[in-house]
Amino acid sequence: MLLDFAAPFKRLGATLWRQPPCPPVHPEPACPLKQPSAPLPAWVAHDPIVQKYRALIGDLPWACFPERSSDRNWPGPSPDPRAPFVAAYLVKLHEGKRFMSELRSFLLEHPALVWWLGFERFADPSSPHGFAVTQTVPDRRQLSRVLRTLPNEALQWLLSASVELLRATLPPDEHASFGDTIAGDTQALLAWVKENNPKQYIKEGRLDKTKQPKADPDCKLGVKKARNSAPHDADGDNPPAPTSDAKPARDVQVGVDIFWGYASGIVVTRLPDGSEVVLAERTRPFNESDPSYFFPLMQQVEHRLGRKPRFGAWDCAFDAHYVYDYFHQAGGFAAVPFNPGKKGGKRGFDADGRPLCAAGLAMPQLLTYLDRTSGLIPHRREKCGCPLLTPQPNGQPCPIDDAHFAKGGCTTTLAADAGSRIRHTLDREGQAYKQLYAKRTMVERVNSQAEALGMLQPKLRRGRAIANQNSVTYVLINLRALRRIRAAQEARPSASRTALAA
Repeated sequence: MLLDFAAPFKRLGATLWRQPPCPPVHPEPACPLKQPSAPLPAWVAHDPIVQKYRALIGDLPWACFPERSSDRNWPGPSPDPRAPFVAAYLVKLHEGKRFMSELRSFLLEHPALVWWLGFERFADPSSPHGFAVTQTVPDRRQLSRVLRTLPNEALQWLLSASVELLRATLPPDEHASFGDTIAGDTQALLAWVKENNPKQYIKEGRLDKTKQPKADPDCKLGVKKARNSAPHDADGDNPPAPTSDAKPARDVQVGVDIFWGYASGIVVTRLPDGSEVVLAERTRPFNESDPSYFFPLMQQVEHRLGRKPRFGAWDCAFDAHYVYDYFHQAGGFAAVPFNPGKKGGKRGFDADGRPLCAAGLAMPQLLTYLDRTSGLIPHRREKCGCPLLTPQPNGQPCPIDDAHFAKGGCTTTLAADAGSRIRHTLDREGQAYKQLYAKRTMVERVNSQAEALGMLQPKLRRGRAIANQNSVTYVLINLRALRRIRAAQEARPSASRTALAA
């Protein structure tokens, strides 16, 4: 016989229906970081650490931070918001904490900061703050996991937001010239692997590019040449052995520095008050060439400025025709030292832009073709020949009796754009060039700030984690510049009032 449960369920439903409604609950903001206008509890608002970081990172548009899209085909479990994690990484760098365990210890010591950052709070009525701090703060593995899996595009968005905040501090009439003069460079980063430590015995060999270090599957073996100096080991001497913590490339000058690691490329500009800020950044394995950073970096710069910068200062690694052509098309020029390479010195050109042969004669064009192999980008090249034999021999001998004359005359090939001519004819002794190239020091100052934040020797073991930490580092450098600018702007009215009162 089947039991009838209809009556008991009806009585239970009637009992629940007759209960008075619960009073409305006004929950605290889930993520105060994303709601800057929401009121904070007094114990949070008056905390000095919270006040410091509200002034440093609170103006970033955290409410619009690109979290993971919820309309994916396979959404999976809903992860914790990523904005509090990124804000915590900024805190980690600003406080000089090298490891995630140190960051977690710092957060545990400051519950008000944990509350303001917006981590999901675990209620604990027995706690003086109303939540369990130990359970609320993610463990070090979760902090590392989020940094390793976070899409770098989200951090690039945050870098763009910092550039917009910096632009907003300028007078309206200076917005059009913001970022008009830039400087770019790359910086080598040492991977955290035993192969980079000469004191570590490695039977298989430490400099074999086919044997990837187990500690970091993403780093690559690369070479960084030291110019204008002879190798220290030319007579068989060994390079100096570093301490247990492997030295970065800048400290190991052995003529040709070779190690496992990454490289960070940046483009910076200078604000009217003298602060250097980052417009673009890119981190890649160390085996990629310096010129390969140029176009990706300039795409970021154009996106953030809305236009091409007109003037650029770069080192001799970027002595390529497309660099000169880029700034020439923008209406300016690039200050880059000439790198003769293996083929020798500069070319000469006549007034019409035709190359000159060794005898000083203008060489006519023989043909043009699209080169897809010899450069970073496909470009048009032209081949020029001997003017005494092209298009028809004129019977005149070569003025310098060149050996190639009997074999059809000299030929040369070069890129068929303005940049290839500018590269050889640029007046590098002129005042305009010297003034622009002197501004390349602003990228060195930004590199020094990044070095002070621990960028040269990251204690991370994955390429994406290192790239993400570098992006956060440059965001912090911009935010520190923003803080200095605002402090100076607030000091000016006070100084003016003091002068009037006197």
